[in-house]
Amino acid sequence: MRNDFLPMPALVEDVIVETPTIRTFVLQLAEPMPFRAGQFVQLFLPGVGEAPFTPSSSPSEPGRIEVTVLAAGRVTAALHELAAGAEVGVRGPFGRGYPLHELEGHEVVVVGGGVGLAPLRSLLYTLFERPGFARRVSIKYGARAPQELCFRSQYADWAARPDVDVTTTIDRPSAGWNGRVGLVTTLLDGVDVDVRDACAVSCGPEIMLKFVARKLVDVGFRAEHVFLSMNRNMSCGMGICGRCNVGSRYLCKDGPDLSYAEVQAVPYALG
Repeated sequence: MRNDFLPMPALVEDVIVETPTIRTFVLQLAEPMPFRAGQFVQLFLPGVGEAPFTPSSSPSEPGRIEVTVLAAGRVTAALHELAAGAEVGVRGPFGRGYPLHELEGHEVVVVGGGVGLAPLRSLLYTLFERPGFARRVSIKYGARAPQELCFRSQYADWAARPDVDVTTTIDRPSAGWNGRVGLVTTLLDGVDVDVRDACAVSCGPEIMLKFVARKLVDVGFRAEHVFLSMNRNMSCGMGICGRCNVGSRYLCKDGPDLSYAEVQAVPYALG
């Protein structure tokens, strides 16, 4: 039985540059680590520390996971210095993951911002591998600039799937960009789904989650059908340190994906 306090050794098999500030690390684990889309792991670097990340790869490959990392602090900056052949430690998985039972049989709107598309990609793989599980998947994704859009080479393949559509936007006009311009919330105006029956899943900066959740409810989604990936302040992964509580819930155990209905009345839950 795996000890959740001890990191499992993992080899960095490849490092994929996604954007100037985001890289995907392909990790070959010492032994398979089964996980569900939306669960997170702790990556450990000896002498540096550890930080939580949600795998961006398919749960159907538990022995080889991908973790997509934005350089934003000490641990993430150190990770960005790694090359293929380096070794890291992995603890987990932790959390409940996305509520697939709630999504089954519904239209699903996936709303991502910046590196927030990484955890959602694991969910997309899960849905794509189960044809007919969701009636339709509508992907809405935004970043500050074209060069900061993650996984750009995959959008066409995603959109070519039956009952899947992809719409992207950037925050401000940019030379050479002919697509949508505006915050990701603008993609939710007149969204083409049955809003009272559809589900939405969103991941991105906390301030984005707040306005995405409000927008979805404003256009008719039920708060209990809006699920937010609240990946913040998670440390131990087991509800012991108490850093990640949102009201009476601990994101590392009860989340990190909670419905808007569960958090909308909690002061400062979304900043």
